[in-house]
Amino acid sequence: MTTTTTTTDRPSRAADTETEGIIYPDKPEGPIAAAILAAGVGGLALGVVTTLVEASKGFKDALNWSNDVGPLSGKTIITVLVWLAAWAVLHLVYRRKQYETRRALTIALVLIGLGVLGTFPTFFQLFGA
Repeated sequence: MTTTTTTTDRPSRAADTETEGIIYPDKPEGPIAAAILAAGVGGLALGVVTTLVEASKGFKDALNWSNDVGPLSGKTIITVLVWLAAWAVLHLVYRRKQYETRRALTIALVLIGLGVLGTFPTFFQLFGA
């Protein structure tokens, strides 16, 4: 009697996951972490811009891009631009790297918390002009 063994053409890697004969290569979590961190940066940017608008009359006038909306138009556009720029830069930095998403989430939640703090009237009125 002859025994046959099956071998694969591809060497097995410890980082790969096999389910029902299909090999799924592990991918770096850097792009996911970049998106999470960018959300935190965007949240912080909104709090900082909101506080700056209350602290400076000149900044408030500079962000009044639409008279119907007031400085909110400038606040939101600046915040979105900061978020997109942060996402692009962080993606380029972390795209091929392993980065623990739990740590990215913790950092992002702290940044978002600080951003939310900056949008509370009780906080930003401390810096009123």
